[in-house]
Amino acid sequence: MSEKEKEEFINPIDPDKITETPHNLPYAHHTGSALVKPEDQGKIKSRGLNAMEHQTDMQLGQIYEQMQLLADQAKKLQDRKEISERIYLAEMRFEPLINHIYHLYKKEDGNHLLSLIAPNQWGRSKNTFQFIATVRLLADHTWDILEKSPEVEL
Repeated sequence: MSEKEKEEFINPIDPDKITETPHNLPYAHHTGSALVKPEDQGKIKSRGLNAMEHQTDMQLGQIYEQMQLLADQAKKLQDRKEISERIYLAEMRFEPLINHIYHLYKKEDGNHLLSLIAPNQWGRSKNTFQFIATVRLLADHTWDILEKSPEVEL
């Protein structure tokens, strides 16, 4: 072909309808191409956001439950410490044995008394003591609270 013929050649296809890089088109560029559908970006982001919120809420719930368990354990330990202090300052007329059950009372004068007698075992005698707690001596010489009077706050 001569140069004159090259210059005279006019491509019948509109240049706005063709591309040098068909792989970058957002649609199939010929009939044999794979089907390309544009994705709804709002849907994709919304689904991802919902999944992320669900997962983080679930994990935060688990952490909250663990914190609550630790707080309950700390409160129970604090109560054991408080009752142990009261017992060791209380009047005792016997030597407490490990793993035995005792009862703590508050006398009228404000002092405490550790007793072998349960609140329901006083019989006809006049019990003028205020029941505080039923306790068991543990091997580490702290006291486990088995029952606590609802009127007494440790």
